[in-house]
Amino acid sequence: MGGLFGVVSTTDCVQTLFYGTDYHSHLGTENAGMAVLGHNGFQKAIHSISQAQFKSRFIDDYKKMEGYFGIGAIDDETPQPLIFRSKFGVYAVAVSGLITNKTKLVNDLLNDGASFGESSGGTVNNAEIAAYLINRGDNIVEGIASMRALIEGSLCALVLTAEGIYAARDKMGRFPLAIGQSKDKKNKSYVVATEASSFENLGYELARFLGSGEIALLAPEGVKQLKPEGSEKKVCSFLWIYTGSPPSIYDGVAVESARERCGRFLARRDNVEADFVSGVPDSGVGHAIGYAMESGIPYRRPLVKYTPGYGRSYTPPAQEIRDLVATMKLIAIKDVIKDNRMIICDDSIVRGTQLKNFTIKKLWENGAREIHVRPACPPLMFPCLYSSSTRTTSELASHKAIRALEGKDIKNFSDYLDTNSIKYAKMVDWIRSDLNVTSLKYMLIEDMITAIGLPADQLCLHCWLGK
Repeated sequence: MGGLFGVVSTTDCVQTLFYGTDYHSHLGTENAGMAVLGHNGFQKAIHSISQAQFKSRFIDDYKKMEGYFGIGAIDDETPQPLIFRSKFGVYAVAVSGLITNKTKLVNDLLNDGASFGESSGGTVNNAEIAAYLINRGDNIVEGIASMRALIEGSLCALVLTAEGIYAARDKMGRFPLAIGQSKDKKNKSYVVATEASSFENLGYELARFLGSGEIALLAPEGVKQLKPEGSEKKVCSFLWIYTGSPPSIYDGVAVESARERCGRFLARRDNVEADFVSGVPDSGVGHAIGYAMESGIPYRRPLVKYTPGYGRSYTPPAQEIRDLVATMKLIAIKDVIKDNRMIICDDSIVRGTQLKNFTIKKLWENGAREIHVRPACPPLMFPCLYSSSTRTTSELASHKAIRALEGKDIKNFSDYLDTNSIKYAKMVDWIRSDLNVTSLKYMLIEDMITAIGLPADQLCLHCWLGK
């Protein structure tokens, strides 16, 4: 998914930028960068964070940089922010999201005479594509608007200029951008971020969320709306289920509270007997706490996450890296596990390989008596079109099950979407058997929507419904 952070201030902003960007590290594992504008013009730093944490990679840059405006980015696909000289002057740009028609856009721009620097892997940088499209406009605001109209997928953008930071949420509001203002009223300062949870410890309070498609300018004198929000909103539901950090809040809905409500719904529809409830750390913990509160079954920790040095095992792009992180980060506590029946809440089952090979296996090897898995969302049936989390249908656990049951790939699997159908029950049981667990029961989509708390027509549910 990636994350963005920006700050405008009348004093040096680099410390705020450094820590604010770091608070987005859970949204990516590959690339990070910062760009600042100060008395000496633009400065930037970009590093890989695949083998080191953000703070350790950028601490030397942080000490050398100075500026009063700045933007930062965490991204798995392309290194950014990038600085451009254009007809609008010099500016820096950072984006987050996914461009699904990237090849077509690049070819069209090349035919128009554009030239691109080559990123690692031979791909074109998303920030560079965005800049070329923005430069086609009569001004930056119209350029951003026309850029979003041409892009298929979803893209949020921060554009750092001498006037301040232009902040643009993607046109359907699939991913968040929040604005914060300094608590110190004497030294006015404003921030914008994917994660509003980054504000509190930096001395800011949440002012509001940008609406879908909205564009605003953050400047030392205040925040000005330049393009109003659109009439439609489709926020990514997975933000509350998995992607967001527990203290995160999106469009007024707190992640931890939504996860607790998910767990309560799971418990209400369950009747399994167990000795304790637990969550796969960290993203399954909130769901498990809600289950424990609703069911009265005690919460215990059979697995703990060794946090230093290990990020999220879902986000790295390579399977071997995901497997290594999953193996090393979870440590089993045999004294808690041995001879016990346990309900294990997880945020979701995507591919199923990590849960099977690195979580369930550790529980059985340490003497578990029964393992009942309860994911906090329905079976994922379609790859995401708006972020780089899942890219193909074939890698999803549900489709491995369907392929095994049907003996081939099928195009119409509507029966498997019906939770009351025999085929749905067979699919779930195949996944249960493949995971090697005692029982498996998924969250119902109507319960998940209610737990999140936004109207269904304001949520993106493509991963489950295909629309």
